[in-house]
Amino acid sequence: MTTSEMATVLAWHDALNAGDVDTLLSLSSDDIEIGDAHGAAQGHGALRDWAQGLGRTIEPGRIYVHDGVVVVEEKVDGSGSAASAFRVVADHVTSVFRHDDLAAALAATELTEADLTG
Repeated sequence: MTTSEMATVLAWHDALNAGDVDTLLSLSSDDIEIGDAHGAAQGHGALRDWAQGLGRTIEPGRIYVHDGVVVVEEKVDGSGSAASAFRVVADHVTSVFRHDDLAAALAATELTEADLTG
């Protein structure tokens, strides 16, 4: 685990929640992949469109990290929950995939409770 990967993902969440798209883009690779069960998109343009259309706050909870993969349990607008799996390379998010719940994100990334940060 590196603190850098966690810091990048937490800063990414902060920028997203603040509506600071410029910072969000600076924390993301030019060819970032964004996806969920309904499809995927790639690049800064897709990230900008997604972030500007989000219209809700995503609060990070428990964080799991292993070899550049970061899974974050998330509270959406303080009520619903989901999880996102991030790939971080050289302090830039290269991909983020939303999952319906933490179990699905952990299964997709093969992370376990042993990867939970403390």
